[in-house]
Amino acid sequence: MPRAGLNSGAVLATAVALADSDGLETLTVAKLASFLGIKAPSLYNHILSLEGLKDSLTTQGLRSLLDRSRDAMAGVAGQDALEALGHSQRSFAKEHPGLWAAAQLPVAGWSEASQTAANAYLALLLAVLRGYGVTGDAAIHAARFIRASLRGFIDLELGGGFGLPQNVDASFSTLLKMLDAGMRTLLDTSASAGPLSHAEERSKRSVLVASR
Repeated sequence: MPRAGLNSGAVLATAVALADSDGLETLTVAKLASFLGIKAPSLYNHILSLEGLKDSLTTQGLRSLLDRSRDAMAGVAGQDALEALGHSQRSFAKEHPGLWAAAQLPVAGWSEASQTAANAYLALLLAVLRGYGVTGDAAIHAARFIRASLRGFIDLELGGGFGLPQNVDASFSTLLKMLDAGMRTLLDTSASAGPLSHAEERSKRSVLVASR
């Protein structure tokens, strides 16, 4: 019999707290059930599976990351938007490392909610790139480049990978300047390629989601 007062929202909130405090990779059904004070089989009254729970965490992680980034980017474009994106994602990852990790999981084959959130994240990156005038195939390559660069730096920092005494904030500012410079080198290529049609953009979004 389900524990009184326990529902799927409370289970998800507890999973978020455990993922943030101990790491997403440590989250198991047994651990979550123990923390909630119930037996593991009883947890399946509120979740379908561990994978389904991680799907929900991914959706929440992406939505929270999007909200933080959109707020930071409001009213700015170009380099300012890119820097706002970078700083907002880094601060989110520090505050919610478990949700950050969940937001990096592949969504191909997962719920429509996760895939919709992933497409919205891609749309945000493409909006930043339009501020530079980068469109077409160049925008897809650039979006991957930005995502890989930010994720690589943030994951290394969260994992304690920067052990030298030089200031890490200064290194991150340098990364953002290098990304900005890279976007500017794509202007001529993007201009010659022309903008994506609506059908092409939808197709390329699906390809990128499948590669996450």
